[in-house]
Parts: sequence; C-alpha cells; structure tokens
Amino acid sequence: MINKFLLQEFGNRIRHLRIQEKLSQEELSFKTGFHRTYIGMIERGERNISLTNMAIFAKVFELTIDQLLKFDNATSLLKKYKLKTED
Repeated sequence: MINKFLLQEFGNRIRHLRIQEKLSQEELSFKTGFHRTYIGMIERGERNISLTNMAIFAKVFELTIDQLLKFDNATSLLKKYKLKTED
C-alpha cells in the first residue's frame, strides 16, 4: 500500500514540475537522458526509481533532492504506517 502511494505521489510531483516548467515528456526526456516512456511510467507511478535518477530530476528542476521529495499528502500516510518491527 505505501509503496504504491509513494510511487504515485512521486509521479504526480514529477508531472506537476514538468507542466510548471512547460515541458513535454519528450523535452524532459532530452534534459534527463531518460526515455520518454520511462518518464511516463514514473508519472503514472509504475516505476520505482533509484536515488541516482531522483538526483537527475532534482538537477533538471533546479531543486535539492529533499525539495523534490516534498509531498503534501505523504505525511499523514507515513504517520499511520506501521513498521514490521513495531508489532
């Protein structure tokens, strides 16, 4: 549940930033070096990307990684999430 939520939130964040910068997926693809279909999969929450790739997105959008990972909806879900060690 939390994986799907986080992937969707990250994808929404990338889409929001891309649209804010008035970039198409193809233009973002050119700037990042990632294939356009990979960007589409990220935006739809279908790919769990590496920290290295997050850093590339952060650089393209002129953000730090922590700014890139700022999700408004994630805080409430993460508070409810119980770790296996908390049982």
